[in-house]
Amino acid sequence: MEKLRAGAEKLGLRLGEKELALFQTYYEEIIDWNQRMNLTAITDYEKVQINHFLDSLTVVSVWKPPANNPNPKVIDIGAGAGVPGIPLKIVFPEIQLALLDSTTKKTAFLNHLKQKLGLDDIEVVTGRAEEIAHQSQYRERFDLVLARAVAPMTTLVELTLPFCKVGGKLVAHKKGELEPEITDAKRAISILGGKLEEVKPINLTEFPDRRYLVVIDKIASTPRQYSRRSGMPVKNPLG
Repeated sequence: MEKLRAGAEKLGLRLGEKELALFQTYYEEIIDWNQRMNLTAITDYEKVQINHFLDSLTVVSVWKPPANNPNPKVIDIGAGAGVPGIPLKIVFPEIQLALLDSTTKKTAFLNHLKQKLGLDDIEVVTGRAEEIAHQSQYRERFDLVLARAVAPMTTLVELTLPFCKVGGKLVAHKKGELEPEITDAKRAISILGGKLEEVKPINLTEFPDRRYLVVIDKIASTPRQYSRRSGMPVKNPLG
């Protein structure tokens, strides 16, 4: 895990032997399960360290567990193979993490993974974000909402901001030319109770492409009609 260790240091994170061992086990489980199901197209040892694990940890450049809230509630929407949620849980074991994915096979992997890694306070949820967002135990309950490679921003904010409590944040991983996407999403962000805080460039030599973290503050409660029924945020974006 040398690539991960060195990259994490650039983010101000010193990964100890325990954390690196967990990441090694995590990698081995991804490779094992990927033989039976499509978890990820990236399986090279160094590329997983950079494109999955280190990329997940870039969240620390815009968010860390606050001193006045030692056990923040975090949800990863469209968790897939567990990134970025699981890498952050390894580094910050005190967070209370929920992993949401609509694919039963992937949530089976996530349930296996949390047992294999021995991580506490992880809830795995199977379902579509549009539907789960209307359940009282998840709606506006989270201090931090994470989304990576889920959808264009206009769709993504409708799938994610209903989970974020007022005063919390949405952090979305994005790549490439982002300005048109952000412009298109401004109306949706406002409707859903959000306010764009910043678009943070990730300037690490490990990443040859342009990567950003889009940070949205939740400043008002999301109207009850959002998210709309399954498929609508994709077919008819609010922007």
